[in-house]
Amino acid sequence: QVQLVESGGGLVQAGGTLRLSCAASGRTFSNSNLFLAWFRQAPGKERESVAFINRGGGLTYYADSVKGRFTISRDNAKNTVFLQMNSLRTGETAVYYCAAREQFISDSTWYRAVEYDYWGQGTQVTVSS
Repeated sequence: QVQLVESGGGLVQAGGTLRLSCAASGRTFSNSNLFLAWFRQAPGKERESVAFINRGGGLTYYADSVKGRFTISRDNAKNTVFLQMNSLRTGETAVYYCAAREQFISDSTWYRAVEYDYWGQGTQVTVSS
């Protein structure tokens, strides 16, 4: 099993910034074996993909709505993945989840929540106007 614990959420004004962290633990392998992603879910809406990063950190994908504003990164030595969120919008209020997968995932399916085996409990991000 892999445990994921998110942190860094909070209340921020529109246009502000937040940096989310997700610490991975469990089993005997390192975080570097995992494909990692961030999703978010607003009240009454489906969970949607935000960003993805491959094992080495050299390949990233983003939802169109966050391109140019959000940056996903990882520190395999610390078993942690980050999501830097700039220029936040009120419509981005949601619970943000970290997700992980051990098997290869392609660029055509990274955005599908069902592809991921492990999930964190989520961290609330509230963007006020």
